[in-house]
Amino acid sequence: MPYHHRTSLSLLIFIAGLAVPALAGAQRRDGKLSGSVVDKQTGLPLAGVTVVNLLDGKSLLTDSLGAYRFEKLPSGIVRFLFRVPGFPQQGLVVALAQSEVMERRVEMDSSAATAAAPPQRPLGPTPGVQQLAGVTVVETPSMGPRYANFERRRKTGAGQYLVREDIEKSGAANLQDAVRSLRGVQLDCGGGLGCAIRMARAPMRCAPEYVVDDVVNNSFGPSVAVRDIEALEVYTGQADVPGEYAGRNAGCGVIVIWTRAGPPRGKKR
Repeated sequence: MPYHHRTSLSLLIFIAGLAVPALAGAQRRDGKLSGSVVDKQTGLPLAGVTVVNLLDGKSLLTDSLGAYRFEKLPSGIVRFLFRVPGFPQQGLVVALAQSEVMERRVEMDSSAATAAAPPQRPLGPTPGVQQLAGVTVVETPSMGPRYANFERRRKTGAGQYLVREDIEKSGAANLQDAVRSLRGVQLDCGGGLGCAIRMARAPMRCAPEYVVDDVVNNSFGPSVAVRDIEALEVYTGQADVPGEYAGRNAGCGVIVIWTRAGPPRGKKR
């Protein structure tokens, strides 16, 4: 083979060798995007939101905590679409670097959908249509963003819930008095140490787990002053304990206490 042909062939092989790794790197899909979707008006998580990756059309639904997660994303610009009944569709555009792990919180505004809705015709009888009596719907006022998880779990119907008004009406002098009337709750009194809370379904009458302002605190929890309690969650067995509290002691029950002051400033929750 002539020398200049051998040189040209060697040059082509060298260039191809450089191009293949570059092409392989450009095709790597190891980026990740995760986050949560919440209602902008209430701060509560939105479950069942459809999240679509517009790059490949793949979609998923947010879980009960409003969480979503995409993996194997390419680097560069990636667009997502969020949609759920009662809210206007919302887009999200992210720019991912190679192998980047990114988190994004998405707030969906239900009031925007109401504002964009066409005006309703004036109310009044429609010929040929039977008019039904009106129905009054009463919605419990929100206790505020700090209690968003308490209110979300209360809506599920699992567990038993008390707020300050319930405790004050009962005339309870301490935590034990406040939960005395709840189903599945027993008081273990004796030994001169007062009464301890036990769950009827708990094995070997073991002590429940105490969570104070979202932090496990089994030393302080049983003695929290009733005047400091803003809300209570009581789960009497493993079957009704929510996932975020389903630890090794879930079978003994879980008592979640929300105090008026909240956790100390600067303390990680």
